[in-house]
Amino acid sequence: MKSIDLLAFGEPLMEFAEVQRNGERLYLPGFGGDVPNTAVAAVRQGAKAAIFTALGRDSFGQDFLDLWHREGIDCSSVISRKDGRTGIYFISYGADGHVFSYARAGSAASLITVDELPLIQIASARVLHASGITQAISESCTDAVFAAINHAKANGTVVSYDTNLRLKLWPLERARAIIHGASAMSDILLPGLDDARQLTELESPEEICAFYLNLGCGLVALTMGKNGTMVATKERREVIAAKPVEAVDATGAGDTFDGAFLAEWLLHRDPFRAAAYANAAAALSTLGEGAVAPMPHRAEVEHFLQGA
Repeated sequence: MKSIDLLAFGEPLMEFAEVQRNGERLYLPGFGGDVPNTAVAAVRQGAKAAIFTALGRDSFGQDFLDLWHREGIDCSSVISRKDGRTGIYFISYGADGHVFSYARAGSAASLITVDELPLIQIASARVLHASGITQAISESCTDAVFAAINHAKANGTVVSYDTNLRLKLWPLERARAIIHGASAMSDILLPGLDDARQLTELESPEEICAFYLNLGCGLVALTMGKNGTMVATKERREVIAAKPVEAVDATGAGDTFDGAFLAEWLLHRDPFRAAAYANAAAALSTLGEGAVAPMPHRAEVEHFLQGA
């Protein structure tokens, strides 16, 4: 029997987000990293999650361990590197919205190798979740994600993958080849529309979903911001409407969507119902500042969906 709902394989990043206080620009600390954020979002919806990553033995690494323990996330496979360091990033705001600046090169997580994979935990999870960012941070992580996916598939673990494209980490042609390769091996694909347009060189959501289904994915949930989410399987395609809110900060919305979608899909195996739930969770996550702090719990999402 599978003992974990979700095993998240990815890099945590300590977050410093720009805020204005009394006319001064300050940077407030928080928690980032797309895949670990997904694990937090899933746990807040009631799923049982674990994280596989590596941290430095520094104060930021301890902050993450403290967070995950508070959230009830299994950290038993997290690697602690004595001489390693935990990555950080800064969020500022420009004319076109968010501006991200990273200090992650050579981070503890980027040094993960195939030999360090928690094979027993991968096999005992119902879903393995990784992303394009996980593969972009180093060649060894690229290989480790592919090896983890292969081991998951050999042991009946569903593979979930978010294409999350970060061109500051690798050139488009390499990103396209690696992400397409991982997408073809995935059971659940969670791309965003802007990234998918760059990766596929296609424009319409319908074409993009068809492209990924033809690669071999069984299920695509293409997030389109205020235009909702297009959910596509071989048998059915439908746009699930977004839940409108007055957004404050959309930093962790995509990660919240992923975690909420996977948690709800594991309950009912209905991707269309899961997308409606995840759209609501993602909308609520934009009502506060930072990635993790405003992620809602299940009771809040259900209350929101009831229109109360």
